[in-house]
Amino acid sequence: MKRQFYSLGRASIFLALLLTFSQCKKSAVTENAPASAKISKTFVNDAAAGPGGGVLMQAFYWNTPNTSSWWQNVNSKIAAWDAAGISAIWLPPATKGQSGGSSMGYDPYDYFDFGTYNQMGSTTTRFGNLTDLNTLIANAHTHNIQVYADMVLNHCSGGSLEANPYTGTNTYTKFTPLSGQFNRSYSDFHPNNIHASDEGVFGGFPDLCHAQANVSNWIYNASYSMSRYYKNTMHYDGWRFDYVKGFGAWVVQNYVNSVGGFAVGEDWDGNAANLQSWVNATGGTSSAFDFACFYAMHSAFDSNDLTHLNDDMLWKRNGAKSVTFVSNHDTDIIGNKYSAYAYIMTHEGYPCVFYSDYEQWLDKGRMNNLIWIHRTLAGGTTTNLYSASDQYIDRRNGYGAAPGVIVYFNGTGYWQQQWVTSNWANKQIKEYTGASGWIQTVAADGRVLIQAPPNSYSIWSVTGY
Repeated sequence: MKRQFYSLGRASIFLALLLTFSQCKKSAVTENAPASAKISKTFVNDAAAGPGGGVLMQAFYWNTPNTSSWWQNVNSKIAAWDAAGISAIWLPPATKGQSGGSSMGYDPYDYFDFGTYNQMGSTTTRFGNLTDLNTLIANAHTHNIQVYADMVLNHCSGGSLEANPYTGTNTYTKFTPLSGQFNRSYSDFHPNNIHASDEGVFGGFPDLCHAQANVSNWIYNASYSMSRYYKNTMHYDGWRFDYVKGFGAWVVQNYVNSVGGFAVGEDWDGNAANLQSWVNATGGTSSAFDFACFYAMHSAFDSNDLTHLNDDMLWKRNGAKSVTFVSNHDTDIIGNKYSAYAYIMTHEGYPCVFYSDYEQWLDKGRMNNLIWIHRTLAGGTTTNLYSASDQYIDRRNGYGAAPGVIVYFNGTGYWQQQWVTSNWANKQIKEYTGASGWIQTVAADGRVLIQAPPNSYSIWSVTGY
């Protein structure tokens, strides 16, 4: 959806990782956790979340430059993203909006103009032209990276005035795009002869009525529909559905059923049960962005209370349908981003990396390390081993070729260590971020001592990777 301006600003926290334990303040060895802190619970979900257990890149941010082709910029990064372990990219709405060459795409006018027609004050979109977009998609596929389209189906913008018998006024609901496809008029919006409104309007834009045959045919139902054009002609592999609170989940279900592909909905709701209900309402055809996880990480890492990582999240209910994220083009409230990325890269769900975090604000080497850990080591169900306000430890139990990990978050200003029970016996383990140089031998009963640096995290797994 359009950017929400309550964002609390961007904070990038660069933590110095100390490699020698003897140089740091040591806590006493804790043989057992305090009774009040000991929790052992397992969240049973599908082992692989998203396509292949990969990592999604949101390949844009709000107000990307419109002085050159954004598609060319993204295309230039495909090879490096592939090498880093990115398996899919989410592109911004690619068609002509009311704002023409300055539009971020969330004010859709012509759903079939990818930068070809001179309308709304420009021929190209903010992001470039059709040729550049086609080149980007083809290059991504050469590198086995999927491409997801951002679908804005709740509302339209830029229509001409027409007399509207359902409002008794003139409304901006006459759409005659130069592509000649998906013409719309007052009966295709609310109110109309079917019903006065649906789940929600946005920003005063004309609100599409998906119950109208002209709308459903052009979006997913007919052979000439957007869904088929985007899939078969543009060769998109999946879909990010904008502002799904504004229309019925059945629309997403019908769209995905028409052409397949990965799908994720922006159901902006911090309640994990509500997110799961929306996923269920799509017939399980779509994932949802895990806003419950997003807000819990903000509370845990920025408010110095790691017990919020025990909060309910969509990935704990249904990891295969959770897309986890740290920030995006609409909201950026998490300050301790490294710990947040460490969390989503070591836990269930399909992690999404924000372009600005990866390319502009955070250390790329550190991010690549976390992506590698996600792709190589993290797998299986999750078991919480230790939970307190200042320390939190989870175990991924491993699945298939992935041995699993133990991730240790330390919220104090000094080194901490804990005895934990791993799912390995008589194995050597090491720390995979470079935070610790320890090589530890796991006892026959799985017990092992691990450590974590101040105000940061450590990630442990068996040696040999």
